[in-house]
Amino acid sequence: MNPEIGALALIMALGVSLIQGVLPLAGAHQGRLEWLALARPTAYAGFGLLLLAFVSLAWSFYSNDFSVAYVAQNSNAQLPVFYRLAAVWGGHEGSLLLWVLMLALWAASVALFSKSLDLATVGRVLGVLGLIQTGLLVFVLFSSNPFERLLPAAANGRDLNPLLQDPGLIFHPPMLYMGYVGFSVSFAFAIATLISGKLDAAWVRWSRPWTTLAWVFLTLGIALGSWWAYYELGWGGWWFWDPVENASFLPWLVGTALMHSLAVTEKRGAFKNWTVLLAIAAFSLSLLGTFLVRSGVLTSVHAFATDPTRGIFILILLSLVIGASLTLFAWRASSTQASGVFALMSRETFLLAGNVCLVASAGAVLLGTLYPLLLDALNLGKISVGPPYFNSVFVPLMAPALMLMVVTPWLAWKNAKLQPQTRRLLFVGLVAACVAWVLPMSLGAASLMTHAGIFMAAAIAASGLLQCVQRWRAGTVPGSFWGMQLAHLGVAVFIVGVTLVNAYEQEQDVRMVPGDTVSIASYTFEFQGVEGVQGPNYQAMRGKFLVRQGQDQSMVLYPEKRQYQSSRMPMTEAAIDAGLTRDLYVSLGEPLDADAWAVRVYVKPFVDWIWGGCLLMALGGVLVVADRRYRARQPAVKKGLQAKVA
Repeated sequence: MNPEIGALALIMALGVSLIQGVLPLAGAHQGRLEWLALARPTAYAGFGLLLLAFVSLAWSFYSNDFSVAYVAQNSNAQLPVFYRLAAVWGGHEGSLLLWVLMLALWAASVALFSKSLDLATVGRVLGVLGLIQTGLLVFVLFSSNPFERLLPAAANGRDLNPLLQDPGLIFHPPMLYMGYVGFSVSFAFAIATLISGKLDAAWVRWSRPWTTLAWVFLTLGIALGSWWAYYELGWGGWWFWDPVENASFLPWLVGTALMHSLAVTEKRGAFKNWTVLLAIAAFSLSLLGTFLVRSGVLTSVHAFATDPTRGIFILILLSLVIGASLTLFAWRASSTQASGVFALMSRETFLLAGNVCLVASAGAVLLGTLYPLLLDALNLGKISVGPPYFNSVFVPLMAPALMLMVVTPWLAWKNAKLQPQTRRLLFVGLVAACVAWVLPMSLGAASLMTHAGIFMAAAIAASGLLQCVQRWRAGTVPGSFWGMQLAHLGVAVFIVGVTLVNAYEQEQDVRMVPGDTVSIASYTFEFQGVEGVQGPNYQAMRGKFLVRQGQDQSMVLYPEKRQYQSSRMPMTEAAIDAGLTRDLYVSLGEPLDADAWAVRVYVKPFVDWIWGGCLLMALGGVLVVADRRYRARQPAVKKGLQAKVA
């Protein structure tokens, strides 16, 4: 009966979500407090029911219930328990259920932590989230039900895709979905503001921490996905401009612009319309990513579905969200009064310029991702858009945004003068120039792009450090300031990693038999042969490589070539020795004859700085969210707005 309990919970959740999406919105419109009072209880109930459904599905995987079609397709009795539970979101149906569960979690969190917000706004925000949840639950129940029975039950399952049998894939999807779905909160606040007709800066204070938290989760999710691809796929790359990777990167870019725009709207009352538009765009791009992954239009290691008919529903939902939102925006935005007037030389202007760079970069990535799909859909031919396009277009668009990070924090709001900051900026430029010359040259010959990348990273770091010293001397510093500086430092660390690994990585693809050696950089890799090993649900040939630097033995690396018993799919497990300034990376290719193997060897300098930078960005976002001013209650605002509804 366990699957039936989960299915019943989904049906009940649909009914509760429909109530959450309709009655609070109607109550806010008609001033019916009893309908508004349903917003929070229905949000809690919806989350509880979806959690029950998710636990029911997880138990089906844990107990190897192969009478459930989804379990039979994505699990196996030999699968280790932790991968069996991670398999809950290893396929289309389960991952979509996780998506909806995350949406319900965000809605319940808004209901719980918005006690000082007026009831009308809470009703509108939770109502919008309820409508989105209703649409997705209809999709789950009628097109992607994870509880469908398989009669007669299978004796065993097909197994989880071996690519997904990895610790990184246990954490990557939940983090990514929390980020994707988290932008629904800022979207809901924006739509609630448009519905109310009061397009002022009041909603920004409540939306800003939720937006930042969603951005933190999305940053961690993208970083985990990149790290997984680096060590699991055996290619040694950290980003491939895969269309599904781009689908997660697009809302991150627009979400970054949204965070900065929210800051301006909160502090100065400017960018009101622009901020609402960014909130709509960020969530719309999250839905677009969901469509790309689940529509079957893409073939990717990250994609879940190959049935294009399923994508039609998501495309309809995406069209409704974008169409209704932009129509409402066009109706209300024209009545917004301009405020927060600022001069050309001001912090507002520079932040707006940075926003434009981020949005333009997102547009370039969106074009490169969708254009081949549109041509194919219209039968106009097939083209491939790969890294050369993205690197040549994205980097020039983002470079000005990075340099704006150096200058913007030094400028005053409204009307700034650059001359008083000239000495500080010259000092920053001098430090950056020295680092940009010395660091690359100490590693070898460097190109102009390498010097430019290190210059930008050093300038961002030096500028941030100087700002920290100045604010520390001035007195009390809010947590949001430290969060901003830590996130900006993360960007600098990320740039260093990307620049140096692209400039100085070394690679060799060689044929090796036991006793052969290959030298790369200052390291010598000696192949000492392979041996068979037995895993929990696979057999593997494990290679042994003795690595020396100079005359000293450094370490032993054990790459594997695995054959999974159920799927019979071969997989490469790279062996990596990670370090602060370099990674040593060895992967086994195919056996060439009785003793010879194809071997790929890399030395990747500073590659771990890429993920370290992402972690610093995320920690910076956490510090911003933890700022005590976002936990302050506002009874005066609450009283006034609730009186209006009554």
